[in-house]
Amino acid sequence: MTDANEPFHAHIYYEAFDRSTAQQLHSELQAKKGTGDLVDVIFVGVMTDRAVGPHPIPQYEVHFYGKALPTVLERIKVNRLRALVHRLTNDDLADHTSQALWIGEPLPLDLSVLDPAGMNQGIARFGNSDF
Repeated sequence: MTDANEPFHAHIYYEAFDRSTAQQLHSELQAKKGTGDLVDVIFVGVMTDRAVGPHPIPQYEVHFYGKALPTVLERIKVNRLRALVHRLTNDDLADHTSQALWIGEPLPLDLSVLDPAGMNQGIARFGNSDF
């Protein structure tokens, strides 16, 4: 069961063929975050058109609280985009692997760049920063 106030990240991936779909969803999330059924979405990061961090292809982050999980998942699925969705805990590796939910085909992440257990920097930047 998900705690309603638990912090989450969604990494929404895109490639050249689906960039416009990703851009449309990005624009919608950015415009509507903090309102209506997206009231618990608090941050939509910039579209990063290159590999960054552990992510091997372009992506953008969406930060939200657990109560928004069903809405965020539905928006991603309806747009047929690939995403990695995970809680933010003190175990960055587990967040991105064993505790993660993939929508679409999983990607091989560069796990060597993740924070060591007990030092998840994503927690500190929840809602206010990006790659």
